[in-house]
Amino acid sequence: MSDKNSGYLNMELLRFTTAGSVDDGKSTLIGRLLYDSKAIFEDQMEAIEKASERIGGEEVNLALLTDGLRAEREQGITIDVAYRYFATPKRKFIIADTPGHIQYTRNMVTGASTANVAIILVDARHGVLEQTLRHTYIASQLQIPHVIFCVNKMDLVEYGQETFEKIKADIDGFSSKLSVKDIRYVPISALNGDNVVDRSEAMDWYDGPTLLHLLENIHISSDINHDDFRFPVQYVVRPQTAEFPDYRGYGGRIASGAVKVGDPITVLPSGFTSKVKTIDFFEDSLEVAFAPQSVTITLDDEIDISRGDMLVKSDDLPRTTQDLELMVCWFNERNLVPKGKYVIRHTSAEARCMVTGVQHKMNINTLEQDTEDLTVQMNDIAKINIRVTKPLNVDSYYKNRITGSVILVEEGTNETVAAGMIV
Repeated sequence: MSDKNSGYLNMELLRFTTAGSVDDGKSTLIGRLLYDSKAIFEDQMEAIEKASERIGGEEVNLALLTDGLRAEREQGITIDVAYRYFATPKRKFIIADTPGHIQYTRNMVTGASTANVAIILVDARHGVLEQTLRHTYIASQLQIPHVIFCVNKMDLVEYGQETFEKIKADIDGFSSKLSVKDIRYVPISALNGDNVVDRSEAMDWYDGPTLLHLLENIHISSDINHDDFRFPVQYVVRPQTAEFPDYRGYGGRIASGAVKVGDPITVLPSGFTSKVKTIDFFEDSLEVAFAPQSVTITLDDEIDISRGDMLVKSDDLPRTTQDLELMVCWFNERNLVPKGKYVIRHTSAEARCMVTGVQHKMNINTLEQDTEDLTVQMNDIAKINIRVTKPLNVDSYYKNRITGSVILVEEGTNETVAAGMIV
């Protein structure tokens, strides 16, 4: 492999999601990021130029780079989560462009669930809206470590500093009640490119970084839980070849923490213990591995281990329980059924479960708990209790975003009905 390709593969990956109200310019912002950072191919540019002409636009509509569905282009809105990939010399990026409509809140949750950064757009003309509150609350609940508020369409308010400062103060007022670790503010015009990739000459009063500079330099390596080793087993590796006749390894992705050869290991749920014999990464053997690497681990002892089991350090065990308290975002058009039975998926484990109670729903606008109306409908966020048919090895979502998250699936249709965070 060339040094150039090796460098690309080893570049740090940052996942970010965009959110905001309808017509705040999320798709245009991503189009501008891709365009100004030279991440668009010529054929892509030609395609959106033609699409812009078809819908009667005088200028090239950069939003069409992410609005991939025909219905999205015709209506000029984002419906589904659109993923886009690009890289700069400093980092690789995965973008999740999510819808702004209230009825697509579930899509926002899907796109934001793995993000390091949430970019929340605010229209400078309208200021903080209900969807701003909703998306900030969801970012807080999902424990997205970094939130960047982009005050967009500054060109339509004559690039006024007073407008930017007022919106910043309004956001500070309600975000102080939430658990967001790192909040940044950038005044931009996605349409004209001000402060997106290049600095704006029209806003010389702003001395902070551009959006791309922030994304390239924001510190994310400490966002992963490096303390608690969690290794959900995805696959048992048994090549049974002449070269490796007795090889038995356990493949998967390290969810958190680190492990080294010789570490004492406990296998859950059986409770059997052993030590790490080798850590294999393709054709290499490692002395140490850490999240989020995908590796194959072998142990000193032969233990019956299968997909859904978890390897952890013997002195740092997760909670093993059949009773879970979850904050869920309900995805399905059919309401949550009290005493309803669903399939629960947690890391690589799967079991059946029953909803034993609904504690409250969240009123996003007031950040208050509603204990009167306990009917959980699509896009509602609620705290519920469930009972699982077999013990799961879990952490609190606030401690570990991977081992603290689950999805609920309707058994008959195989539809994902909810995403849940373990409280």
